[in-house]
Amino acid sequence: MRGIIPLLLSAALSAPAVFAGPIARSPYVVKETHNPPREWTKLGRAKGDNVIQLQIGLKQGNFEELERLLYEVSDPFHERYGKHLNSEEVNELVRPSKESSDFVHEWLRENGISDMGYSSAKDWIIVHLPVESVERLLDTEYHNYKHEDGTMIARTTRWSLPRHLHDHIDTIQPSTSFFRAASNKADWVQAPPEIPASYKKPSNESIAKVCNVTSVTPECFATLYSTKWYKPEAAGKNKVGFTNYLGEIPIRTDTELFLKKYRPEAAESARTFKAYSIDNGPVQDGPLTANQSESDISHEANLDVQAIAGISWPTPIDSYSTGGEPPFIPDLSTPTNTNEPYLAWVNWLLEQENIPQVISTSYGEPEQSVPRSYAERVCRQFAQVGARGTSLLFSSGDRGLGGTNKCYSNDGKNTYGFLADFPVSCPFVTGVGATMNFEPEEAVYRPARNTSTGFRDLYASGSGFSAYFERPKYQDKVVTQYIKNLNGLYDGSYSKGGRAYPDISAQGLQFAYFWNGTEGTISGTSASCPLAAGIISLVNDALIASGKRQLGFLNPWLYSKGYKGFTDITVGYSYGCNVQGFPVTEGWDPITGYGTPNFAEIVKQTDAKYDW
Repeated sequence: MRGIIPLLLSAALSAPAVFAGPIARSPYVVKETHNPPREWTKLGRAKGDNVIQLQIGLKQGNFEELERLLYEVSDPFHERYGKHLNSEEVNELVRPSKESSDFVHEWLRENGISDMGYSSAKDWIIVHLPVESVERLLDTEYHNYKHEDGTMIARTTRWSLPRHLHDHIDTIQPSTSFFRAASNKADWVQAPPEIPASYKKPSNESIAKVCNVTSVTPECFATLYSTKWYKPEAAGKNKVGFTNYLGEIPIRTDTELFLKKYRPEAAESARTFKAYSIDNGPVQDGPLTANQSESDISHEANLDVQAIAGISWPTPIDSYSTGGEPPFIPDLSTPTNTNEPYLAWVNWLLEQENIPQVISTSYGEPEQSVPRSYAERVCRQFAQVGARGTSLLFSSGDRGLGGTNKCYSNDGKNTYGFLADFPVSCPFVTGVGATMNFEPEEAVYRPARNTSTGFRDLYASGSGFSAYFERPKYQDKVVTQYIKNLNGLYDGSYSKGGRAYPDISAQGLQFAYFWNGTEGTISGTSASCPLAAGIISLVNDALIASGKRQLGFLNPWLYSKGYKGFTDITVGYSYGCNVQGFPVTEGWDPITGYGTPNFAEIVKQTDAKYDW
């Protein structure tokens, strides 16, 4: 996807810059190497006159101070708790030093580059350049790479900078990134499936009355997670949002059909939720066109908006559609390389004065497809959002430990190992896994099998330990104990010292929803994540109605006291990578986190009033 959006550009970028010939202040030295995952095949050289929107991430001035403040305003036992930063305060902390800014601008000008755009904190510089010019700038070669699903991109596996710039530039993309931001939805069916033989009907009459395992509805979620009797009071001050990529569009007519059937009092909100276009992202008010229907798009976007609206109405909803859609065909004269999904959205968000208190994202893919330097910088952008008081929820993935027959590293040796996902592996976001059944809930699982339409991979709640990000302090106690209790199980297959996920979970199997005018069901952590976001938005409603601040970055609160408001899940395994995987246990585990939300109990763990 396209990198930074036009709204961030402070200078017109109507034509690519022209090089006047490099003037190196110091010799070029390799800055980064990154091998593509084995699903990618290297082809011929990329076409030199194709234009790339190059994103240059300058070293941020004082991120360490921002991180310290983020944890203070997110710690319920700290005196600064809830005193979130505003956009100007965040920008001032991450603005690059004058030295870094001067060195990088001098380098670009020496290479004939004058048209530049910027992020709000000036920590990203954006230029449009032909591939051949980027190759000279970075002393590298771009080749075409083809993914096994047909996606085509132009990338390199190594790039260089003058030695004196290494400490002033963190990352430059698109260069070595091979990620595609796949949505975490398992599948959808029009006809409800048969009830599994192992399913046991809940003994709780209230739950049994409204929960059907073959098609789970908002009334079931509201009953199961105790939101049914809560009446939101702060809808004018509280908002919830969700992101869309890959050309996905939430279809208002489908959402209206869904709400008329399952939440009729909320039906009007299908026409009034706000839809934002970022970097020419698609928005539309009418139904799917014939071509859109044929291309099978918007299952994800429809699921997101319907899951949120069904649980959190009348809380206003913001939908963000970020432009750029693979495949990028390097042989065609396309204007930009459109495959950088998260940076465009998050930097646009940071430009805004007012942003939702909770935002759900149902996209991700193997961490190793993203260069470490780029993943770290995008993660830092998420920290900036958290410092402003927004909870970022990301789905944990649908392939357990990494899918079937896919768990090999890109270290050049195809080493076997579990594959963590990004962005959920970022320690500044909250990961959401998936559950199924009702009494008790258990970690979601459906085995891989061959079908009439081809092989279908397993569906299991995404589970992992980051190879990029160290375990944050808020996880030390519970994650260390969990690993100790494994007694060496799967040693060598995962990073014991890495950030572990997910943090919480919610229902993620057979959601009732509408697509293209027809009701069906859909599954995935793409379902559990927006559902959890909707419930957290109700908690914020209770807080704001009490004159308190929203929760903001959830994890310090969650791991210190908030976990008491979640129902522990104790049944299941992580699966994936051709093994049974990590076990679900009492307390936190890297499959269901701390479990599923109990709204009334969560509110008790906040400063909100509790008188309903």
